Amino acid sequence: MMNISSTFRRVTSGLGSIAAGLLLLALPSHAQRSERGQLDITAYNIDAEVDTQTHSLKARATVDFTAPENAEIVSFGFHPALKVSKITDGSGKLLTGERSADGTIRVTPGSPIVKGQPQTWTFEYDGVITGNEDGPVEGLKLAAIQEPITYLTYASRWFPTNGYSTDRYMMELHVRVPQGMRVFSSGSTGGPKPAKLASGKPADQYDFSWKRPGFPGTVIAGRYVDSPNVGPGNIKVWLTVSHQASANDLAQTANKEYEFFTDSFGVPETSRLNVVEIPDDTLPAVWAPEIAGIMGSRVGDKSGIRLLANTISHQWWGSEVSPKTLSDAWITNGMARYGELMYVEEENGKNAMKAALQDVAAGALAYDTTPLSASGRQSPFSPEFQSQTLEKGAMIFHMLRWEIGDKAFLATLKGVLSQYTDQGIRTVDLTKVAEAQSQEQLTPFFSQWVDGTGAPTFTNKYAVYRLGNNKGFRTIGEINQDLDLFRMPVDLRVETDGKTVDQKVDVVGTDSQYVVDTFGRPRRISIDPGDWVLKSSPDLLVRIAILKGQQLVAQGDLVGALNEYQKALTANPQSSLASYRIGEVLFQQRNFQAAVNSYRDALRGDGEPRWTEVWAHIELGKIFDCTGQRDRAVNEYRLAVQTNDNTQGALNEARQDLTKPYACKAEE
Repeated sequence: MMNISSTFRRVTSGLGSIAAGLLLLALPSHAQRSERGQLDITAYNIDAEVDTQTHSLKARATVDFTAPENAEIVSFGFHPALKVSKITDGSGKLLTGERSADGTIRVTPGSPIVKGQPQTWTFEYDGVITGNEDGPVEGLKLAAIQEPITYLTYASRWFPTNGYSTDRYMMELHVRVPQGMRVFSSGSTGGPKPAKLASGKPADQYDFSWKRPGFPGTVIAGRYVDSPNVGPGNIKVWLTVSHQASANDLAQTANKEYEFFTDSFGVPETSRLNVVEIPDDTLPAVWAPEIAGIMGSRVGDKSGIRLLANTISHQWWGSEVSPKTLSDAWITNGMARYGELMYVEEENGKNAMKAALQDVAAGALAYDTTPLSASGRQSPFSPEFQSQTLEKGAMIFHMLRWEIGDKAFLATLKGVLSQYTDQGIRTVDLTKVAEAQSQEQLTPFFSQWVDGTGAPTFTNKYAVYRLGNNKGFRTIGEINQDLDLFRMPVDLRVETDGKTVDQKVDVVGTDSQYVVDTFGRPRRISIDPGDWVLKSSPDLLVRIAILKGQQLVAQGDLVGALNEYQKALTANPQSSLASYRIGEVLFQQRNFQAAVNSYRDALRGDGEPRWTEVWAHIELGKIFDCTGQRDRAVNEYRLAVQTNDNTQGALNEARQDLTKPYACKAEE
């Protein structure tokens, strides 16, 4: 994988949350579609041994399952680096299997499996996982046996899996690790017991028992510094020595987020939560029952607050309830994302929420060509699937909140979680709960946003008339938009010389009339000023192009990214963000002069977002250091400090570069 840390460091928090959601659905689409209909895994009993010196895993997994139809071949997802030495059925009969190119194991039963008949098979396997091998998802490191932190995520398929994120199961797990390592998984049954590894070295064994249908199986083991409990939720934070200074702040943040989600969603099914540091070589965050793993470099960063909120919200949305099918994944992905935004609103107010929604709306429309109801046909790691289920899903919940009001909205969330605890949920189930809580007919709403694509572009035509007898003014107008089947209440704000008037207008079809009486003369009329409705606009088109460019950079396609950024710049020649992103790509390509020109354009642009100013000065300073112009570099770093904007640690970096010239790397 190419080094993209400099790009992600200043990427909008929206994209960071997309990355945070990746572990929700982490298998290739063929495995998701074909395996789910073959069997239903109900329970595991796994005995595993991890040796960090040899990077090896040795395990024995007993799997209980039933088949929904008669089957002559049964398939399990499995990590490509692991080798199965033996498979036996419940009677001890040896079974034969073959490994396909994607790592899936196809097993032939001793006798044909009968629909609904319980089966118990045992897999014995071992292998070396350094993280550099081919994994189940190309380009993503989902497992690594190493020091000081080892991680085996459920997504890595380190045990035989099926129906990822939709097929719930229970698990008994016993893990032996080198002595002194702490192990975290779902359903801890207590502290370590002394043991030995196969090599004879001393070890610690940890035992776990998760007895609810769910998604246990993620294992994180490391050399962590102890942490005190925080708050009534029994939350503990586990960090390595290099990040222990952030432990108290992280613990306080985790506790506040946990309490907020408890108030909003209801009491979770478990009161235990371990917030655990994971290495920087994997995804920014992972989750499992009772676990919120967050990348070490983000634990002391302000952007980590939103990332952690998204991760903790999965204790409810993903763990407590899950999608019935991949096409229902927008419910849990989207609500986890919206839970993050709800916390932003709680902590920083409605304006902060509104600002965050701009990036969410861009993500929602970036690839809006397939209805959410058909999103299960896409690869779960594609930008299309991620943008739709996370961002459009979040926007649907935001609009539902506007449609039915805060009280009914929160009652709907709690109703879903209580009625479907430890179950999969479908869009129709969510619709029924929302209708029961709101006493409104919501099938048209969900049909529009889940079964359809596109978003309205609003325009407004109106005339203002003076009323007689000093009674004020009457505005008669018409809201126009381009979706014939659109139907939704939209806020109309009339700002006058005196009092501002807000009025809900039921927009139905392409043309909807309204009449508003005001005492003062109307000075400005705006449609949906609170951004409650997902809608298209010229500014949003710029954001969409920039978002696509960022995703292409993450994939290593710099040429494609430049094309998207140029589209954004064409739509808005004054966009500081578009110019800044172009400068980033050109800097990576070592096209220094062109990069300088783009950073200068960013400084001369519209100044949105504000952080482009401080970081443009820092990047200019780095270029001058790279080209041996230290005096000019120092001047740019000083200008950066003068902005007093410490977004993503900008001031810290500028001061560091003031004391020591930036070391220009050959690959930049």
